Formats: sequence, C-alpha cells, structure tokens
Amino acid sequence: MFYSKKLKKFKKINHCFFSRKNGFSKGIYKSLNCGKGSKDSKKNINKNLSLVAKKMGVGKNRLLLMHQTHSNKVMEIKKKNYNKKIFADAMITKMKGFAIGVLTADCVPIILYDFENEIIGCIHAGWKGAYLDIVKKTITRIKKFNSNNKIYACVGPCIGKKNYEVDLKFYKKFLKKSSKNKKYFYRKTNLKKLFDIRKYITDKLLEFNVKIDQINRDTFAEKTNFYSFRRSNKLKENDYGRCISTISMI
Repeated sequence: MFYSKKLKKFKKINHCFFSRKNGFSKGIYKSLNCGKGSKDSKKNINKNLSLVAKKMGVGKNRLLLMHQTHSNKVMEIKKKNYNKKIFADAMITKMKGFAIGVLTADCVPIILYDFENEIIGCIHAGWKGAYLDIVKKTITRIKKFNSNNKIYACVGPCIGKKNYEVDLKFYKKFLKKSSKNKKYFYRKTNLKKLFDIRKYITDKLLEFNVKIDQINRDTFAEKTNFYSFRRSNKLKENDYGRCISTISMI
C-alpha cells in the first residue's frame, strides 16, 4: 500500500495505491488482483475487491470501477448513474461515502482532489489516453463546477522510462502531435526509443497548476509489488493481474 504525502494531509478523504500484496488470488495473479477483466477466478477477484472496499471504509457496492477502454472519456458519477456500467477512463464525483478506483498494470493511475470544491477524481492514463488528452479533459471537467479550485494530484506507480520501449512509429506519432514531445523520448537503438510516460503525464497536470506528488515506482521492475502487462508478455504468461488505486470522500 502506497500513499501520497500531499493527499494524506486531508482529513476528509481516504486514498490508497494498493500493491499486489495481501490478497486471495493464486498463481500468476498472486495476490491482490482486482482486475475483473482478467481470467482469474471471479470468486478471488470479488474477495479482493471486498478487502479493498473494507480498507477504504465503504461497502463493496460503493467501490466504483470503470470499464476502461484507453479513451479520453470522463464520467461524472452521481446518484442516478453510480450503479450502472461506467465506460470511461476517468471519473469525478462530489458524492461522499463512495470510493472510485482505477485498475492498472503499467499504465498510469492518477488520483485527484479539488480541496476547494470537494471533488475527487481518478484517471487511467495509458499512452492512448495520455495522447488523447485524458488529463486535460478531466481537469477541464472539474473546473466546470467552479474555476476557483485547488487541485491536488498524485501520479501513482507505472512503467518506468528505462523499461518502456517503443518503436519509431510510436515516437513519430507523438512528435506529429507536438515537436516538444521529443523531450519525453530517449534513444535505445536505431529502431527503438524509451518513453517517459510519467514525465509526460506530470507535465500535462502542471499546465493546469495542479499540486503534484509522485509514487515513483516502476511496475515493470518491481515484480513483488506490482502487476505488469509488459513483464507478463515478456515471460510469455497467458494473462496478468491488475492493481487498484482508489480515493473516497468521507
């Protein structure tokens, strides 16, 4: 379990970036796999989610997750839609007594708190969502409530730049969007680059004067702490678990 030093100071919220430890799953999913989209036993996933809900101080039906699609879709969660399927990659809410969560296995989990207006949010930012401006869309949506805000964000554990290898097509796609994006890439070989997705995301948040801190852990490198899509691929495993990052307003 990992916590943001900045968010820890606020008494009205609970939050946690859970590791893969202390759950019920076995084998390649060992042990706190919260990914309903994985091929893990549904019974174990539900036990894991119940454990997370308990740690967050909410009922299991009040731990809200998204059907993540690597999009830039942001959903506001209200009384009328919280029990429906949520197809999005970011959620924001003013509802108290609910925990909203994001599932990751290398992608970037971000949790947000607008202290001024009592709004919480979470973002799933893989490269596609990041490229499609999921961060900008989420912050803009929060600012729609009130432009006078004080937003805090924590960028959670994700794949580190030394392990995020991409091809030249990927690199050129980002350069086409903006030549300034060159600074997020490092040469590995003539045909491969390394991408610093953490810095890319962080700079997007800084554009909106968001107060940020980091849980600077590499999901690919830390096998005992985190699930990793890329590491599972490399090990030729047939699936992978997902870690959960979550925030609630008390």
